Amino acid sequence: MNQRISRRDLLRTVGASSLATGFSGVLAGGAAVADEPQPSGFTGSVLKANVAQSTATCPTIVNGEVIQPQRKLSLLDQTDVLVVGGGSAGVAAAIAARRTGAQVTLVERYNHFGGLWTGGLVLVVIGHMVKGPKQVCMGIGEEMMRRLEKIDGGIMNRGPGKNPTVDAEALKFVMLDMVAEAGVKVFLHCWGVDAIMEGDAVRGAVFESKSGRQAILAKVVVDATGDGDVFAAAGAEFEHRTYNIGLVSRIGNLDKLGPAAKEGRPPRGLGASTPIPGVNWVNMLGPERDGLDVAELSRLEMNHRRQIWKQLEKLRKTPGYERVYLLETAPQLGVRITRTLVGVKTLTHEDIRTGARFPDVIAVGGFTEPKGEEWHIPYGVLVPRKVEQLLTAGRCISAALKTADNIRLIPVCFATGHAAGVAAAVAAQDGCPPRAVEVPKVQRILREQEAYLG
Repeated sequence: MNQRISRRDLLRTVGASSLATGFSGVLAGGAAVADEPQPSGFTGSVLKANVAQSTATCPTIVNGEVIQPQRKLSLLDQTDVLVVGGGSAGVAAAIAARRTGAQVTLVERYNHFGGLWTGGLVLVVIGHMVKGPKQVCMGIGEEMMRRLEKIDGGIMNRGPGKNPTVDAEALKFVMLDMVAEAGVKVFLHCWGVDAIMEGDAVRGAVFESKSGRQAILAKVVVDATGDGDVFAAAGAEFEHRTYNIGLVSRIGNLDKLGPAAKEGRPPRGLGASTPIPGVNWVNMLGPERDGLDVAELSRLEMNHRRQIWKQLEKLRKTPGYERVYLLETAPQLGVRITRTLVGVKTLTHEDIRTGARFPDVIAVGGFTEPKGEEWHIPYGVLVPRKVEQLLTAGRCISAALKTADNIRLIPVCFATGHAAGVAAAVAAQDGCPPRAVEVPKVQRILREQEAYLG
């Protein structure tokens, strides 16, 4: 990544065949391998014939209720640190834990890394600046942006006091490159569905995938799901919240507008520029809804897509904008807040407003514009009150409702993820629960990994 590469070279590097081959090395041994020659045509083989799965553990109906019988789960993996969720917080956590010396497994339900930063097309990086102007969210997230600078069309608008915008595909590539370089073991297409408990301690998690229901055991688990799926399953206290749920889209051909577009004010719905010429990303606030209600999520997904298409049709009727087209709607619905942990400490709106300082600071947050003072994020917001061997990171950390517009932003997510990864690795290596780690040791390692702690 030391030399600048063009977007064409990037796309050729991460083409379908090479991406699949490159990831096989990550999945099998925790490190990327060289691309293998691809066959010239389609091939296929029969692995087993006349297969019939046992129905002994299938749910049955007993007295009108659906009952799941007890069953033994196959072990998918065993590791020091298990990170559940491959968004901005989870990727930072996995890389940080691995760089701290722990064996790390990262599990993600989608086919890519980045969460809403990539799959949700939330491409602008905001929340990392304070007065000065000064950038306070550094570390692994900042390293991602520096790597994007070396890719033609990877990132735009970088500089003091500015809010950069990234290209989602370039960022997916940078993230997988960093995860592979670190030697993190990866399982994609796996949905975390339960916690493995031993008393009050989390010993791993259960996942559903095309391979069935399987377990991963770990010394420490980092819940970076965004929705707090693991800490909720583990019995940790949390707050269930509603928030606005939208759907981001991208439109193209804005560099090919007709002459009439120069007359009058631009129409609404054009969104903001991206590193790709002529392509804008268009945000959507959406209504306040429960992001844990699958029926509501299904209804919103359908309605939002219909609304986006109608907005495009209206835009195309504007003189000069006839050639504008819908490039894509985000693969991931824009769920912003659902569950938040009730932790050892809770970050308040007053803490952010007054620029509070904490001795156990593990990250520093900023604002969408460089106007406010920096504020500390204490270690205690990552730690459940009672459940052991578990940390959380990202938008579901322990914070009051009025802080949501700060803690859910991408830079704060990768900063808290970075901290959770280091703390998890230290806990695993020192053989202590996360609540008992030496915070000064965590802080020292974070600084060594270029995190900013004030």
